[in-house]
Amino acid sequence: MAIPDGMGVEDVLRLIRDKGIQFVDLKFVDLPGMWQHMTIPAAVFGAGDFEEGVGFDGSSIRGFQKINESDMLLRPDPATAFVDPACKLPTLSLVCDVQDPVSREAYGRDPRGLAQRAEAFLQASGIADQAFFGPEIEFFLFNDVRYDNSVHGCFYSVDSPEAVWNTGSVEDGGNPGYKIRHKEGYFPVPPSDSLVDVRGEIVLRLMEAGIPIELHHHEVATAGQCEIDMRFNTLLRMADACMKYKYVVRNTARSLGLTANFMPKPLYGDNGSGMHVHQSLWKGGQPLFYEAGAYAGLSTLARHYIGGLIAHAPAILAFAAPTTNSYKRLVPGFEAPVNLVYSQRNRSACVRIPMYSDNPKAKRLEFRCPDASANPYLAFSAMLMAGIDGIRRGLEPPSPVDADLYELPKSELAKIRTVPGSLEESLQALETDHAFLLEGGVFTEGLIATYVDYKRTREVQPVSMRPHPYEFHLYADI
Repeated sequence: MAIPDGMGVEDVLRLIRDKGIQFVDLKFVDLPGMWQHMTIPAAVFGAGDFEEGVGFDGSSIRGFQKINESDMLLRPDPATAFVDPACKLPTLSLVCDVQDPVSREAYGRDPRGLAQRAEAFLQASGIADQAFFGPEIEFFLFNDVRYDNSVHGCFYSVDSPEAVWNTGSVEDGGNPGYKIRHKEGYFPVPPSDSLVDVRGEIVLRLMEAGIPIELHHHEVATAGQCEIDMRFNTLLRMADACMKYKYVVRNTARSLGLTANFMPKPLYGDNGSGMHVHQSLWKGGQPLFYEAGAYAGLSTLARHYIGGLIAHAPAILAFAAPTTNSYKRLVPGFEAPVNLVYSQRNRSACVRIPMYSDNPKAKRLEFRCPDASANPYLAFSAMLMAGIDGIRRGLEPPSPVDADLYELPKSELAKIRTVPGSLEESLQALETDHAFLLEGGVFTEGLIATYVDYKRTREVQPVSMRPHPYEFHLYADI
């Protein structure tokens, strides 16, 4: 059930009574970007929980507190209320901010609080009063996902009824065919696109949960690659929507016997899943990125915003392409936005200017490097801070490139900077280039250090230390 925007505390409590809500679920995000939650019987939930907050153990949450300072508070945001589509019992979900119980101040490592600081910094800068974000989230729908890691072996296996590798499979009731060949999933009609009704069911549940949807379609790869596009929104509300989006997609897919996978590169030799992020700045209800007659219709302010994005892209990607798997997608020479240039229409550039409309209100840029493994609060905030830095310093991006970057001579291509080649390289870039993130107290040194340490010790090092199955293919007989 869709709930009106801007609900207050009394509106939420009235909704609980009127709709027979039995449980209230409090959701918040950890530092890497996963929703956590606790559930309270509706009969004991009241206005005091909004005012005083609800306590929890912060030492058990990734990237949060030490055990000797573990007590933290959740402060529900009434404007985020939605009837939870994943729960059989009537449940109202509320997204929460995290607060220190002693100082009663916003917790510095709460990603949602950081996004609020980023919006406040934009407004205080006088540059603009609104930043709009519109991510295009791609994902796979598999019917089987298996993996294991041990001292003496490891494997993974994913499957989909429409995958090309199943053309010769023996299937219950016979193999109906219509498998999608590699890189030919964009966008055939059914029966090749076997997931149109699945995506439709997901869209209905997303809209019932309050997320406006613009369209859905099959994506390029075989094996159930999909895209469902949300309507743009302000930074904080869009980050909230991204968390809700992944939650609803996962749970709807599971209810239909499928698994939604948001890894950027779950398949070798086929397209990965990105999260192209459309961005624009507005002030006083007017768009700031448009200038008639300029290249791609871009204003000087928009060009400087792009200059900031490109200048700080390696550091941004520590948040926006934040997994070791992200760099299996961002590989030079393939259809990936690895080149740090901008262009109108050209999808091989890291920043593209969509040219679908001459309407000034539609003028925006599209940053194509991110993927949906990102914590959206951190990723969107890092992009905004880079753009603001570019505007304040008047940073000019490299000259636009409209030629096919994959067809450029090697001598020309060598002059173009590219994105980092690994998560470790992005983390190193973040360590050396993060002063722009600290402006206005938006990011903090402590949060950045905690984030980098978590990524290194929990992701980069464990992956680098394990034998890879392909290494046996290469070296088992040497």
